[in-house]
Amino acid sequence: MSAAPQTAAADVLVIGWGLSGLVAAAEAVAAGKRVIIVDQEPRSNLGGQAWWSFGGLFLVDSPEQRRLGVRDSLELARQDWFGTAGFDRDEDAWPRRWAEAYLQFAAGEKRSWLREKGIGFFPVVGWAERGGYTATGPGNSVPRFHITWGTGPGVVAPFQAEIDTAEAHGRLTVLPRHRVTALTRAGAAVTGAIGEILAPSNAPRGVATVREVVGTFEISAGATIVTSGGIGGDHDLVRAQWPQRLGSPPTEMLTGVPAYVDGSMQPVARAAGARLINGDRMWHYVEGIGNHDPIWPGHGIRILPGPSSVWLDATGRRLPAPLFPGFDTLGTLAHLRATGHDHSWFVLSQRIVEKEFTLSGSEQNPDLTGKDVKLLLRSRLGKGAAGPVQAFLDHGEDFVVRDTLDALLAGMRVLPGGEHLDPERVRHELEARDREIDNDFTKDAQIAMLRSARAFRGDRLIRTATPHRILDPDAGPLIAVRLRVVTRKSLGGVETDLDARALGDDGAPVPGLFAAGEASGFGGGGVHGYRALEGTFLGGCLFSGRIAGRAAAAAV
Repeated sequence: MSAAPQTAAADVLVIGWGLSGLVAAAEAVAAGKRVIIVDQEPRSNLGGQAWWSFGGLFLVDSPEQRRLGVRDSLELARQDWFGTAGFDRDEDAWPRRWAEAYLQFAAGEKRSWLREKGIGFFPVVGWAERGGYTATGPGNSVPRFHITWGTGPGVVAPFQAEIDTAEAHGRLTVLPRHRVTALTRAGAAVTGAIGEILAPSNAPRGVATVREVVGTFEISAGATIVTSGGIGGDHDLVRAQWPQRLGSPPTEMLTGVPAYVDGSMQPVARAAGARLINGDRMWHYVEGIGNHDPIWPGHGIRILPGPSSVWLDATGRRLPAPLFPGFDTLGTLAHLRATGHDHSWFVLSQRIVEKEFTLSGSEQNPDLTGKDVKLLLRSRLGKGAAGPVQAFLDHGEDFVVRDTLDALLAGMRVLPGGEHLDPERVRHELEARDREIDNDFTKDAQIAMLRSARAFRGDRLIRTATPHRILDPDAGPLIAVRLRVVTRKSLGGVETDLDARALGDDGAPVPGLFAAGEASGFGGGGVHGYRALEGTFLGGCLFSGRIAGRAAAAAV
């Protein structure tokens, strides 16, 4: 006979301890409620994906922007958000409202709220998703990517501290290795959750863990908040939801999130009456490289590219305007999927890699993560590539470094997929591009964009190399990088109203059930629409988690 399940009760149950879950739990505790947090992983993973992130946050008209001469406004941000999102479905009613509310937050109290919690920002604002289309098309009109001092761990830290304090005072309980398998109900109302207790694990953060079941549990709660993340760790789920508009899904992909990002709570929430919308909207990067020192299976790292590298498809043909590095993530993904190949190439010079290459992830940025000013000055302004970038140049499976173009082309052709490369096409593209450098005026849109970008002090200082001929021996050696798709974010999820209440198929709230973070499409079931402006994933977790925690507390 099996052992009786372990039982517990709380005012608020939070399922998932990523950033949105920590924020929701902290808000509920601050409102005087008893809280339980459950997660299927060991406690070493507290903070979830946010801990691994670069820590970029979308802010509007911030002091950091103004100090750099950036003129931003709520109206300009609204133009960019809605032009990027492309809302066009009946299901976008709540996402539209969430987008407007989030823009008000990003232009209003977001920065001061975070500053009160001790979160600071690197003074140079980044310019991600530059667009390159018309004013009303996708992309950021101005730099808005604010890098947290301390990267992802710096964002997580104050909320983790609040959780630790509440736990020490008996107001909150954290239950690792508790995997929810169903939400309990009384009639239509959700009353808590049941699930399996997994065997203890001492695995380090991010490392895949065993799924041995050693017991069961049941938790009753007045309000339950689902903050369990998306599906990026399960390639089969990603392919099953892959939209036709992005072409066929890649045969091979890298994984940009730990294996526990498995979407397992989606069918559980659906079975409890929640409506899932916009599952075909997703956000994956095309600048993925295999990690030379992987932590989870298929671990991929994204290059955060400056705008100068020449981007070629698998055959060596240059990508069309405005599909330059850092301009339009999903536009580039759709174009590359139409080529019939799972990879593409950057070709660049040593001068570009030293100035422009940054790698996504807290562990790839020890200067910012460790708040080490001396290391930051050496790595960002000193000669040579930053240490983590140099490690990939030396050991990365996707990197080719050579002194001559002939040697570079030979090295590219040796890598898997390199047999599709037309060396003469590559030579033609690079020589034609370099000829355009000789005049201050040019028809090459990328070179024109480079010169425009350097009008922004932040780009000129640390992000955009002085335009030069890539084949200039003085700028060498030459570098080629094989790029693959790396999975990342789900843009759809549980449909929620502006109180983060999960909605059913009839549009009415499911009593007792709330959702936040990536599980809710970062708010409403898809606050980003089809495309994101970057810096908005962590921000969406903060905003939706805060709303869910406060609303759940008020409901019990």
